[in-house]
Amino acid sequence: MQTDLQISTRGKGLYEFTRDVRGWIPRGVSGVLTLFVRHTSCSLLIQENADPDVQRDLQAFFARLVPPADDPDMSYLVHTLEGPDDMPAHIKAAMMPVSLSIPVRDGVPMLGTWQGIYLFEHRSRPHDRLVSAHLG
Repeated sequence: MQTDLQISTRGKGLYEFTRDVRGWIPRGVSGVLTLFVRHTSCSLLIQENADPDVQRDLQAFFARLVPPADDPDMSYLVHTLEGPDDMPAHIKAAMMPVSLSIPVRDGVPMLGTWQGIYLFEHRSRPHDRLVSAHLG
């Protein structure tokens, strides 16, 4: 089984789409779910979904780790035509997963109690992102 899930973003941030994934998996099916984001400036994460401070802290950490291209510490970057957030977004995507494997038992993704599936948008402006899902 395969499908594409569309996640619309409003700019930088973590966008949970666990409910979309659960809604797509038929009852009774078991296997391995593979999710793959089809873009080079965002990532996929399994992360805590109970405390929003986790998402805020992750965003703050990666913003400090990889600042925008117009930051003096990033003056060595060459790929800047698409704005100061573009190359840093590619760097963040290179550091984080762009695919996930999740076991599925009887139609239920085997996530932990506080785990959610997130698209981590690294660009400042809104995007429509495609995540390919394969259950086998």
